[in-house]
Amino acid sequence: MHILMTGATGFIGQPLCEHLINDGHRLTILTRRPLANVASCIYIDKLETVNPGERIDAVINLAGASLAERRWTPEYKREILASRLDITEGLLQLLQRLESKPKVLLSASAIGYYGHHGSDKLDEAGSCTPGFSQDLCERWERLALTACKLDVRVCLLRLGVVLDGDGGAFTQMARPFNFGVANWLGGGDQWLSWVHRRDVIRAIGFLLQRDELDGPFNITAPQAVSSRGFCEAMKRHKRTFISIPVPAAIMRLMIGEMAQELLLNGQRVVPAALQQAGFIFEFPDIDASLADIL
Repeated sequence: MHILMTGATGFIGQPLCEHLINDGHRLTILTRRPLANVASCIYIDKLETVNPGERIDAVINLAGASLAERRWTPEYKREILASRLDITEGLLQLLQRLESKPKVLLSASAIGYYGHHGSDKLDEAGSCTPGFSQDLCERWERLALTACKLDVRVCLLRLGVVLDGDGGAFTQMARPFNFGVANWLGGGDQWLSWVHRRDVIRAIGFLLQRDELDGPFNITAPQAVSSRGFCEAMKRHKRTFISIPVPAAIMRLMIGEMAQELLLNGQRVVPAALQQAGFIFEFPDIDASLADIL
């Protein structure tokens, strides 16, 4: 396949590119960083440079400013929103220009789509609780789904907290444990819907090839854990000397609204659609995942 990708230089995008190239695909990558083209990759800095006669078989849209990079000021919220909607809108304009439409658009989203539901298990039909993350994901998904009007199959990738050892959330989560301090956030009973990065890459490859699949897909491991449960799992793999919580009030003081939505509320999300389609997770539980990462 010839695949157009955005967000290809990110935490998920880089290993995904390697995986796709190894599978024999050819990539066109949208990036602000000027890079030399190689045999299997072409780098562009504007979607407008794509020739309308170009044959593109699939589009993978992973672009977007990090939700956890810094405090959610009104200015940064606008940046988070624009970084997703503007690129998605640009991709839709490209799809309209192309003489031959891609077969599929895989567009990133997040489990923040559901908002806070306590301990309720949420599959892809789960209801939504309002909040910034929920509004962001809903608007992003709604825009991506307009590609259906062009007879393009659309899969929405509702990503959980992606874990691996060389970046992402795990490096922050593991830092206290590296110094012998085991901790959890707030009361510790909020759910963490996580997924190993290798399963994310595999799930994207799976959806890319399955022409009969469309709509939203929760990309989370089948077995979510609580914040306290993650702490206990880490203690089985790391030597610690003290266990202490990080009080919710301190988290709110340090990072504001982001603390409540991303760290203190949580969601208990299950990958029902992926599993019903026959996808098998390599890392279904947190102990297996941590053993691999650590």
